[in-house]
Parts: sequence; C-alpha cells; structure tokens
Amino acid sequence: MKVKRGEESLFFTRPSNPKHRLYEALRAIFVDQVGTKDAAKRFDYAPETLYVQASRFRAGQLGPFFLESRPGPKTRPKRDPVRETVLELRKRNYSIYDISLVLKEKRHGLSPRSVWEILREAGFARLPRRLDEERPLRPKPEPAPRADRRDLDLSPGQVVETQAAGLFLFLPDLVRLDIERCVLAAGYPGTMAIPALQYVLSLLELKLLGKERYSHVMDSCDDLGLGLFAGLNAIPKTTALTTYSYRIVRAKNLQFLEALIQAGRRIGAITGESINLDFHSIPHFGEESVLEKHYVPRRSHAEKSVLVCLGQDSETRAFCYSNAHIFKAGTAEEVMHFVKFWKKATGENPKEVVFDSRFTTIEHLNKLNQMGIYFITLRRKSPRVVRELMRLPPASWERCTLDVPHRKYKTPRFYESRIQLKGYKGHLRQIAAMDLGRDLPTLLMTNHMHTTARTILTRYAKRMLIENAIADGVHFFHIDALCSSLSLEVDFSVVLTVLAKMLYRLMARRIEGFQDATAKQIYRRFVNTGGEIRIEKKEITVRLKRRAHNPYLIKAGFAETQVRVPWLNGYTLRFEFK
Repeated sequence: MKVKRGEESLFFTRPSNPKHRLYEALRAIFVDQVGTKDAAKRFDYAPETLYVQASRFRAGQLGPFFLESRPGPKTRPKRDPVRETVLELRKRNYSIYDISLVLKEKRHGLSPRSVWEILREAGFARLPRRLDEERPLRPKPEPAPRADRRDLDLSPGQVVETQAAGLFLFLPDLVRLDIERCVLAAGYPGTMAIPALQYVLSLLELKLLGKERYSHVMDSCDDLGLGLFAGLNAIPKTTALTTYSYRIVRAKNLQFLEALIQAGRRIGAITGESINLDFHSIPHFGEESVLEKHYVPRRSHAEKSVLVCLGQDSETRAFCYSNAHIFKAGTAEEVMHFVKFWKKATGENPKEVVFDSRFTTIEHLNKLNQMGIYFITLRRKSPRVVRELMRLPPASWERCTLDVPHRKYKTPRFYESRIQLKGYKGHLRQIAAMDLGRDLPTLLMTNHMHTTARTILTRYAKRMLIENAIADGVHFFHIDALCSSLSLEVDFSVVLTVLAKMLYRLMARRIEGFQDATAKQIYRRFVNTGGEIRIEKKEITVRLKRRAHNPYLIKAGFAETQVRVPWLNGYTLRFEFK
C-alpha cells in the first residue's frame, strides 16, 4: 500500500483498514492512556464497541491485526475492486440501493447486502432519512391525486376510462342496504377531506376487487373510477387506508354490524331462521407478537394467530356476524355474545344456531335451551359410547335420504336416543348416523325434540356451507392475509369482509344460473371488467365493455337499473352494455 508524501501521519491517525483502525484505537487506550470515549470519537467507533473490543483483547480473543487469520482466499474479487467507489458514493449520501444501481450501470454487479458489508467494515453508520432533494436524480413514480371529497368534480360532459367498471354493479345493493345510515350508526371517524363513508367505501372496494393488501391500492391509484365509486376525486393511498383501521374500536364495529343486519333483513339478504357459527384461526408469521396460540387446521398444530368467530345465515349463505377480538379463555362465551348481539340487532333471540362440538360447553348449551333457542351440535365420541352403538342390532338403525344436492353420502342410517349430560338440565336428543363416509358413527346433539331426524341430519349437513364460505373468504377476500398483529384492526377488516360477502351473495342470487357461485367466480365473469363512465346532468352512465357473460347481467335487470346514489350528490346511476 503506497502512502503519498505529506499524508504519512494520516496512515496512523485515520487508518482505512478495519483491523488497523482497531489496532490504533486499542493502542491509544492502553499505551497513550486515552479515555475510551475519546478514542471512540477519534477513530469513529461507538464507545460500547470499544469497551467490548478491549475486553476481548484482554481475554486473548483478538487475532493478529495485520495478518488474515481466516483460511481460504485472501481477496474478494467482486468487492475489492469497487471498494473505493462504494465509499466515495456513500460520502455523497448514496444509499446502499443507489450504490448498487450505480455499480450495475458500470457493469460491476454488487448486491445491496454486499455494499452494506463494505460500508460496515469501513465503519459507516446507517444512512439517515434524506429529503427528496438529497436523493440522486432518478425516475420516480408520478404522484397520484390526493383524495379529497371537496375536489369531487361531477360537472357534465366528462368521460372517465376505468378498469373497474364492474365494481359499480354493487352500488344498487349498497344503496338498498342504506350503507350511509350503517356508517352513521357506527360512528366511524372521518375527516373533512375523507369522511367516514368514503373511508369505508374505499376499503370495501379493495375487498370487492380481491386485493390482498391495502398497499395493493397503489397499483390502481390513478384509476379515477375507483375514487368515483367511493364519492371521491381519487382513492386514498396506502398510508391513509392503513392508519384509518387503527382508529376503530370493537364497539363501533358492533354498531355497524347491527345496522347492517337490520338492513340485510329488510331487503332479504339475511333471513335469520338458522345461523351457522364457526371459529377460524388467522395465522401470524411474525416472531415478535403477543398473540395467543390457537389451533390452525391447515397446519395441524397450534401457532400464534388471531381467532375469529363468523356467523352465516344458513338460507342466504351470507355472513351476518364476526368477532376477531377473542381470547382463548373466552371462546366458550362467544355463543352468548352472538345471542346478545342478535337480540340487540333484531329485538329477538336467534331461532336456531348450529356449530361443532368444540364451539362451546354443556353449561352454555343449557343456557341456550333455557332461553328457548334451538341448537344442533356434535357430541364428542367417547370409546364407551361408540362401543355401545356398534353393539346395536342392525334392526335398530333406520335409513333416510338427505335433501342436500351434490352430496356424495345422501342415505345414512341413524339411531335416536335420549341422553343426560352433567351441567344440562333435562334430556338431550342424540342422533347417531352411519354411512356418512366415516367408519365411526357421527353423534349429533340437539334440543329439537319433535323435528324429524332426517330434517336435523340435513340441517347439520348444510353447516358445511360456513366452512365453504370461510374457504371462499380465505381464497378471494384474503382473510388469512393478516393486516396487523392487533386483533382490533383485524376485526375491522373482517367486518368489511362480512359486508363484501353479503354483496357478492346478493349479486349471485340476482343472476340466473349463478346462485351457488363463489365470489371468485362472480368476480371473474362479471366484476372484473373495464369500461367508461359518462357524467351528464344529474346522471352517471357506466358503459361496460363487451363480455361473453354480459347477457346474464342484462337478463338480471342491470340494463334497466336506475338508482340515486346519495354519496354521488344524488346523481342517478344507470348501466349500458356494448
């Protein structure tokens, strides 16, 4: 290594080699009796680092300073030739990513990680946050319009091209649900620029479009159609949507769900005759979280997750309840929380609830019975009960046909009996069923004493609908794409899923031949389409592109639909099809 004339002293006072720099720092401490803090300041170390290195020196844990102690190659062919370039660029406030790009342009491929290793060895700290004018001049994304309700322009003569024209097919049902009143009843927060209704609609449309993350809104933030759907000049960006969720508490979500249930029953989106209840664990993959561990069926073990309770109307298959603010100690109480919620929303107790064996306890089944609420659930199979059933003569079993379309096992054998369980006042009706695809009998418990066994078996077989709905929620609405490790924020996200699922069920029931279609199928065939939006005097016309399935929409009556949308200044919405 050559040293220029006049710079000999810098070789010792400002060494560039990391081992040499450590040598001079320790020499200053032990030979020149310089204080550790002063030595750290002179040689660009953190005082704590020198304390540790001095301790390691005393313990004989430091190798020779000027000799490479590691076996193998003594040079790094990719790093060494560009080392000085990397250090020079860092002195000009270039980040590791900027430096990596510059090196690639000079045909020196070096990853950001390798750049950071060079800088760390040279003693450079992390780069502080820079102002825009301090960053290198490179192509940057063009800023999208700022979302502001006050900037909404509905002046006549405008034509807006949008890739989300199919999204407007949900507006008639949102108006029928009186979503404005639901948001007002919840008392959700808002601002002058983005009122509460616009926040909710903006987050809702991401659910309706099957977006996995709030950040994915940036893919479409220049689409003015998305903003118009929510009554804004542009859709809010990632930061606004993410931080909004942290301002929501469980009480407001309950008030929103109550208003939504009332509106859903009014328009037939929910009947309330029978409700399926089930738990779903949303796994969390971060290590630093305070979440409890719950059993995750897809992984067959317990892991950190957010436990969600979902309620589904058995007749319409729409979600009607959700709660993501559940702790393990309170899982058995969740059925009573649902009953309280339903009583407040509808003025009466639910008529019937159906759930699996691990949903609640015998004591709570007794409470449901005393409240006059019918229930159907599974009984856990003990070896003694199974032995007694298997010893029964074949003549004791009866056969019936289940009224469940597309079911493989539709003709089970069943055996009825009355049982008594500790903690339950009175008798329960037990129905054991065979030939359901399992070797052991399935045991149902219910307080339905006069309903036929065939009806009860058929009803419990339909409980699988909530598991299919949860699977639909995982695959399309991305319930498992956990938005936060805070259950309160997850709760608001799941509430929006309840609303989105209800809208998809309303659309599916309206389109002939697609009554049983999943949200993903409805989205692919009808919602995922572009078009243009024409704004005339007091009228907004959405003209959808030509699609093979447009005749279904025309037959469903969308071509004749005309509805006033309150958050679009009362303009009348109508549809046209090419």
